[in-house]
Amino acid sequence: MRISELPGIGTKYEIKSPEGDKVAVIFLETGEIELYVLEAGADKPSVTRLTPEEARRVGSVLTGAMLTIEREDVEVSFSDISDLRINIHICQVTGSMVGKSIEDLAIRKKTGVTVIAISRSGQSIINPPPETVFEEGDLIVVIGERAQIKAFARVILGLV
Repeated sequence: MRISELPGIGTKYEIKSPEGDKVAVIFLETGEIELYVLEAGADKPSVTRLTPEEARRVGSVLTGAMLTIEREDVEVSFSDISDLRINIHICQVTGSMVGKSIEDLAIRKKTGVTVIAISRSGQSIINPPPETVFEEGDLIVVIGERAQIKAFARVILGLV
């Protein structure tokens, strides 16, 4: 990798592949990032400008720490363990859950998901014990495989 300071512009990082392709990333002084790709033998590079958030997302994809976000669901996958997909789901406690504990509802036994956190009146309960009783307005975070999350929504939350 070659690093160059570009006075008044920013910092350029350039990588050349064994096939002769070049990728350059320029961190502009404005905070934006420009990404250039010049294929071997091409006359002109492809270029796109990214916000810092977009650049972080691309970086996550390239390093294999991919997140797929869909509404209140997040799916995490890892490059070193390609068959591992962890799904995290955030939902509001339903009326049928209020006054009952994690253990009373047998959430893990019935669905396979684990309750990893509860947000209650602006306070976080991380890794709540099984005897934790749900209250009206609680937001809960559960983790499991996609099928387990669906079973949780159906069996515990009563969603179809």
